[in-house]
Parts: sequence; structure tokens; C-alpha cells
Amino acid sequence: MMKRSSFPVATGLYVNYLLFGMFNIMLASHMSFLTEHLHTDQAGISLLVSAMGFGRLFTLYISGVLSDRYGRKPFIVAAGLLMAVFLVGIPLSPSFEMAIVLAVLAGVANSFLDSGTYPALIEAFPQSSGSATVLVRGFISVGAAFLPLMIIFFMNHDIFYGFSFFLPALIFALNAIYLFKMKFPDMRVQSPKKEPVGDTSVSSVEQPVKLEANERSKPRFWQEGVCLILLGFTGPTLLYIVQLWLPTFGQQFIGMTESESLRLLVYYNVGSLISVFVLVIVLRKWVKPVHIILIYPCISLLAFGALLLFKSGAAAIICASVIGFSISGVLQLTLTVMSEFFSQRKGQITGFVYTATSLSYTIIPVFTGFLLKHYQISSVFMLAIIVNVLGIVLAVFVNFRYSIVFPTGRKLTPNIVLEPK
Repeated sequence: MMKRSSFPVATGLYVNYLLFGMFNIMLASHMSFLTEHLHTDQAGISLLVSAMGFGRLFTLYISGVLSDRYGRKPFIVAAGLLMAVFLVGIPLSPSFEMAIVLAVLAGVANSFLDSGTYPALIEAFPQSSGSATVLVRGFISVGAAFLPLMIIFFMNHDIFYGFSFFLPALIFALNAIYLFKMKFPDMRVQSPKKEPVGDTSVSSVEQPVKLEANERSKPRFWQEGVCLILLGFTGPTLLYIVQLWLPTFGQQFIGMTESESLRLLVYYNVGSLISVFVLVIVLRKWVKPVHIILIYPCISLLAFGALLLFKSGAAAIICASVIGFSISGVLQLTLTVMSEFFSQRKGQITGFVYTATSLSYTIIPVFTGFLLKHYQISSVFMLAIIVNVLGIVLAVFVNFRYSIVFPTGRKLTPNIVLEPK
């Protein structure tokens, strides 16, 4: 059951991620404008994206720990204000060096947002945490689908491109003030309700559990924990490759115009949004999050292969939509599965998973920029296929361990602890 009293604060949290959907592809969508304004090239813009990952990487774990100690609100409010500073500062930046500083600051803001929001949503909706966290991906998709349309509108009307930065910055600041006045859900772990024998539904995420079983069936951090952390790397790698380079792929590999290639991001995010609605429905009754993190990468692997195989605009539109559908929500559900295995320190495990995500944000833009500089754009999407296969292998092992730790018919009792074994 969802807590109605949590709806007002959840609304503010989801608005942040709608804006983050714009924020996340802002640099890639303004590639041509920013290369001219900052006197750099595509590799330079990739470096800016990596600087954001750098700022995120070195603050995410500690912000997760501090979020468990001091509460979610201070970090979420600070994140909104810092993101507003970044969005205002980039179009007005006098130099590339200043833009780098702002990008690092944006990475810090991103870490604050993630380490505060995901635990807050799990605490707000303990019986439907999988759906609550997947909805984050839905709002990201809405924002990311809207931004290219806004940019195309400004381009067609000769409006300064900076307004597509300034508008979300204003809303970020206003939403930070709104959330500052809100009461956040209680951070304390609630006493678990009695579950029927064999119930391993998503509702168990919030309730710390321990199997009455031998040592073999206990969660092992150095096995499924590490695999889930690595999935926190592979999933965002695919996201960033698509969000950063899909328009370039459309122009260089298929021969699309700039506005046509930007619309590929719209189709990608429409697919992502459809996926969220599907997940919210199927996660309630039919499928567990642990199964989705295996099924979706299998679908995206086929879509990436078809994208490279069929060189046409129509195929690119279909593949972009399918990739958006099959990537959407995987990272959020990875965190949900991690919470099922290790449920006592939600801020800390968020830090673990999103530190791996930050490594992806830091390394992948630079590496793909290097590939693009020395090879064709197709090499970047070949990398996506390799990473996709790795994600499938990791998900297979996690599903295997899940069947051992949470076997059907096994009764669950409280108090599992997060410890390596």
C-alpha cells in the first residue's frame, strides 16, 4: 500500500527527475552550440560529461552514508540548487575551464540527488518500492523526450539556446524551496508485517529479512552484491552511449539531418516511457525485479544489433524506441534487487551501486570520445553490444543466487545484515 501522506513529497522528488531527464542530455543535445561557445570539439564536450561523472564518483558513497545519518531532505534540496547553478552557468561560462568546474559541481549535485531520493522513495512506499523507483525512470524519460522538442522550437525561432538551460534551472530552484517545506517519510526501518510462507514479492524490499537456512543460502556481498554493483556500471554505460551519441550516429552512420537525429532521442524516450508503464503493471503481480534485469538486456542486445545491421532511418527509429524500452528502469530495479538482498542500509547500498554508475559516467564519455576521434561512430555502438553481453552474464548469476537465497516455499524472518561473505 502507498502512503497518501507521502504523495506531496513524492511529487517534488519526481519533478526533480523530470528536470534531471533534461539535465542528463543537455550537453549532448547542445553539442554544436557548446563546441562553438566554449571553443572546443566533440571530445571536449565528452570531457565535460566525464567531469560530471568525476564529481559524482567522489561524493556519492559519502553522501549515501551521510544521508543515512542526517536525513534525505538536506541532500535533495542542495542537489536542486546546485543543478540550477550549473544550468545557469554553462551558457554564460566565459571559458572551457569554468565549464569544467561547473560540470564537477553538477556531478556533486547528481550524487546528492540519488543518495537522497531513492532511499526516500523506498521509505515512502515500502510495499511498492519497485514501482516507486521505476517511476523515476519514467519522469526522466518525459524530461528527456521534451528537451529535444524545446531545442528544435528555439532553433526554428532563432531564440538563444541558453533559454533551454534557464527554464529547467528556474524550476529546479522553485522545487528545492517546495521540498524544503515538506515533511519527509520516517527513515527508521519499520517492523515487518507477517508474510505468508513463500512470499518473495517486492514488498519485502523494505522489510529486513534473514532466511532460516544454512550458510549457503545467506546473501553474499562478494558474490551477488558485487555483480549488482557491476550492473550499476553496465546499465548506465548503455544509457550514456545512447544519450550521448545517438544523434551523432543518426547523422554520421545513417545520414540524417541534425533535427532528424535529435528526434531519435524523442523516440528513444517514448520507448522508455512506455516501458515504465509496463513495469508498473507487471511488477505488481507477474514479474519480479530480479527477472526484469535479465529480460531487458536480452531485448536491448537484439535492438543494438539491428541498429548496426539495418542502415535506414525507419530502422533507426524502431531500434531507438526498443532500446529505450529495454534499457529503462534496469538501473532502478538493480538497486531494488540490491535492497532485497541487503536491506538495512539503503543509503549505503545506493552509494555502492551509484558509485559504479559514476565510474561509468566518468570513463565512458572519454573512452567513446576517443573511439569517435580515431574510428567511426559504429565502434561506439559495438562497445555497447560488448557491455550489453556482460550485463546479461551478470544478471544470469544474480538470478541464480536469488533462487538460492529466496527459494519458493521458504519462510522468512527478520534481521539480515550487510556483510561480505
